[in-house]
Amino acid sequence: MDQLFFFDQARRDHPAVREWMLIHSDELGAVARQWFDVIRSCGEDVTELIHDGAPTACVHRAAFAYVNTYKAHVNVGFFRGADLSDPAGILQGSGRIMRHVKISPNAPVDAETLRRLIGSAYDHMKGCLVNPGKEHP
Repeated sequence: MDQLFFFDQARRDHPAVREWMLIHSDELGAVARQWFDVIRSCGEDVTELIHDGAPTACVHRAAFAYVNTYKAHVNVGFFRGADLSDPAGILQGSGRIMRHVKISPNAPVDAETLRRLIGSAYDHMKGCLVNPGKEHP
């Protein structure tokens, strides 16, 4: 289970995530909140915490996605994003493991494509936890 990030402090409705959402109440914060709600809705086993200053979602304790705001955009990121199928080509990043989707308020992303990607990231992480060491497409 290399390349997985486990967080013992992750839990449902984490107060630090609630506080982050209150602090980030501007336009970009609203975009981040919208997509984090989609991430949260993936399953009853989704937990959350703040990691590196960003709301992070886990399957149980294994991180699979995050949101964060920047000066002019929001990232929806995936901890195992390099493993995900991305036929629409919306994932960015060149790292060995992680990828993200950059959302600018003036150029919204294809919502259905991003929803599918979030669902795939969730399913992929569940598969990693069920079949440790197995490579997943």
